[in-house]
Amino acid sequence: MSTQFEDKVVISLGGSLVTTPHGIDTEFLTRFNSFIRKNMALYPKRQFFLVVGGGTTARQYRDAGKEVVGQLTDDDLDWLGIHASRLNAHLVRTIFRDIAHPVILSDFDIILKPREQLVVAAGWRPGWSTDYCAVMLCDDYDARMIVNMSNIDTVFDKDPREFPDAKPLTKIEWSEFQPIVGDQWKPGMNAPFDPIASKRASEMGVTVVVLNGRNLDNLQNYFAGKSFTGTVIG
Repeated sequence: MSTQFEDKVVISLGGSLVTTPHGIDTEFLTRFNSFIRKNMALYPKRQFFLVVGGGTTARQYRDAGKEVVGQLTDDDLDWLGIHASRLNAHLVRTIFRDIAHPVILSDFDIILKPREQLVVAAGWRPGWSTDYCAVMLCDDYDARMIVNMSNIDTVFDKDPREFPDAKPLTKIEWSEFQPIVGDQWKPGMNAPFDPIASKRASEMGVTVVVLNGRNLDNLQNYFAGKSFTGTVIG
C-alpha cells in the first residue's frame, strides 16, 4: 500500500517507543534521531511536528499511585500522563536541540509561527490524549496528515487479543473505525487512536496512518510514497 504525502505532517510518537519498563530506549532514539535528520534533508520543504506520548513512564506513575492509595481520579491519571508526555518531549527536543523549534508546544490556546522544520509538542490538559493534541496541531498549523507511530503493525477490525479471527485492515473510513474504538476516552486506554480524537479528525478531514513505530524502514517507505505496511484511516 502506498499513499500521497503532504508538506506538513504531524507524527504522534508513542511514549512506549521512548521509554520501556527497563528504562529509556536509547537504541531506538539513536535510530530515530538519524531517521528524522535524514528525512529533513531528503524533504527540505516538509515541516515535521512531533507530539510525544507518556507511554511507560505514565503507566509507572499511575501504577505507583494506585499501589499506595488505591483508585486514582481520571483527573490525576490525566495529569500524570501529561507530565510524563512533557518529560519525554523535553528529552526528544534535547536530542534535536540544534534544529528544532526552541519551545515545546504544550499550550494549545497559543498558536505560534515556528519557522523551524522540526517542532516538538506534548500533552496539554486533562481530557486530551496526545492523539487529540496531534489532531489539534493539524487544526492550528494547517496539516491534514498524522502518522501514528504505534506498537502495532496495523489496525484490526476487532481486538485481536480477544478475537483470534480478527482481520488486519489496510484502509478504513472514519465511519467504520469509530465503532471499533467507541466514543469515550479514558486515561490510559489502549486503542489504535483515541475515540474523541478520531471524531475530531473525521470532522476536519484529517487522515491518520497507523504503523509500527519501531520499523523505521517501513516508515521510510511511507515517507517516500512507496508501498508500506500499516492502516490508513480516513
